[in-house]
Amino acid sequence: MVKSKKDFNKEKSIRRNLGVHLTSRDIFRDYIYNYIKDNLYHYLWIDLYAGEGNLILPILNSIPKSKRIEFFSNHIFLFDIQKEMVKKCIKKAETYGIPRNIAERNIFLYDSLGEFPKFLNNKKFPIFHITNPPYLYLGYIRKHKETQRHLKYFKNENDGYQDLYQIAMINDLRNSVKNLIYIIPSNFIFGASISNKFRLDFLKYYNISKMYIFEKQIFKHTGTNICICFFKRKQKPLNNIIRFEGVKIKKENELNIEYCLKPEFKYRAGTEFNEFLNQFHTNKPLVVKYYLEKKEVINNQGSFPIDVIDANMYISNKYNDLKLNLNKQLSDKIRSNILYVRTVDTGGVAGRVGLYEIKKDFNVDGIYVSKATYRTSPIQLFLEPKISIQNQILLKEFFNFLLEYFRIKLDSEFLTTYKYSSAKYTRKYLGLIQVRQLIETFPLLSLDNNQKKVFRYLVKNKNFLKLEEFLISISFGNNTNIMCFLENN
Repeated sequence: MVKSKKDFNKEKSIRRNLGVHLTSRDIFRDYIYNYIKDNLYHYLWIDLYAGEGNLILPILNSIPKSKRIEFFSNHIFLFDIQKEMVKKCIKKAETYGIPRNIAERNIFLYDSLGEFPKFLNNKKFPIFHITNPPYLYLGYIRKHKETQRHLKYFKNENDGYQDLYQIAMINDLRNSVKNLIYIIPSNFIFGASISNKFRLDFLKYYNISKMYIFEKQIFKHTGTNICICFFKRKQKPLNNIIRFEGVKIKKENELNIEYCLKPEFKYRAGTEFNEFLNQFHTNKPLVVKYYLEKKEVINNQGSFPIDVIDANMYISNKYNDLKLNLNKQLSDKIRSNILYVRTVDTGGVAGRVGLYEIKKDFNVDGIYVSKATYRTSPIQLFLEPKISIQNQILLKEFFNFLLEYFRIKLDSEFLTTYKYSSAKYTRKYLGLIQVRQLIETFPLLSLDNNQKKVFRYLVKNKNFLKLEEFLISISFGNNTNIMCFLENN
C-alpha cells in the first residue's frame, strides 16, 4: 500500500523527534548471526529499543518450529517506547509461529532510556543485549522544542553525556550486562568532544571484540554513518589498551584494520595524529581565538568600513555580504588575520577540511557571526601574537599538509565522520580542539632565521619525514642537522 503524504510526514517527525531508525533483517543476517549462532540457548536475548524486532526475532529461524514457543518464552524479551512499534513487533512474532497471547507476555511498551527493566536480571539466563538504540545528540535536542523532552535523560549521573545512544549504553553498564551488540553512530569511536567522556567511562568496563564500520549509507532516512560494535564486559574495571579487529565497509570495498585504542588518548581511533600533536607541541605556540561575534562588533563601532560575510545568513548557496563600520583597532585586527577554518568537508576535492584564505574564497575581509556560533560554519581565526601575511600562508600550508598526510596514512580516522553523502570520499568533521592543537605545533615563534629558512623549504616541498626530523632536531636544540641542510641546499 502506498503511504499518504500525511503518513510519510508523521513517520519523518517520529524519526527526528525520537532519533529512531529501523533496522533491517539483513543487518542481523549479514553481520550479527554468525557471532551468536553457537550460543542461542545460553542467553536471554533482549532488545530494549526493538522497533519491529528485526535484531532478535530472526533468531527464531534457527529454532525448530516445534520448540519456538518454548524458546521465545524463555529466551526473548523485547521493548519499545512506541505503541505502534510494539504492535508491529507482536505481529511479526506471530509470523514466526508465536501465538499472540504469548508474544504479548514478552514484548513490552516501555521507556528503556528512563529505566532499565530490572526484572530481566532475575531470569534464568544471562542477558545478551542486541540493539539499534535511538541516537540524537544533545545539541540538537536542546535547540528543538519537540525534542526537549529528552533532556530529562541527561540529568544527574548522566550529566556530561552527549547522545541518547550513550544513555542506553550506560544503563547497560550500570546493570552489569555482560554482552552487548550495538548499532550506533561511528562518532563513538572517532568523535572527540561528543564521545571523549563517554568512551572513558564505558571502556573502563568493556572490551571491544569486533567492529564493523560503515562508510556508506545503510539506513534509508539518515545520513549518519554507523558502526556495529561487539562488547564484552571486563572481569574488573581497567583502563587498559584495547585492541580489536575492525572491518571498514566502504562503497567500493572492505578494509580490515587492527585497532589499538589507548586510554591516554580517550580511546579514540587514529591516535598517531594525537601522538604527533603531543610530541611536537611547540614551546612558544601561537594562541588562536575563534569567531568575530556581534558583541565585539557592537562594542567597537567606528568609521572604518570592513567587508564581511555573515556566517548565519546562507541563502541560495551563498553567504550574505555585509559592510561593518568599526574602530581602527578592530578593523586592523580583522584585516590582519586572513585565515579561516573549514571544519566540515564539502564533498568536493577542493573543499576538504583545513585552513583557507578569506579573501580568496569570499572576497571580503572577515567572517561575521551575527547570531549563534556554529562549529560547521566557516570560522575566522585570530592569532596572537600577530604574524605577517606571509607567515599566515606558511601556517596554512603547514597545517593542510599535515592534515592531508594523516588523512591518507590513517584513512581519516582521527576525524569525526560527518554524514553519508554521494561524495567520492567520506565526509569528515575537524574539531576546533584539533585545529588549535595542530596550530600549536607550528614552531615559527621558536625558530631563528636559519631554522625558518629550512622550515619554509620543508613545508613547501611537503616531505613529512624530513619535516618530522627537523621538528625533532629543534625540540632537542640540535642545530647541527639544520646547518648541514643549509649547506647542502
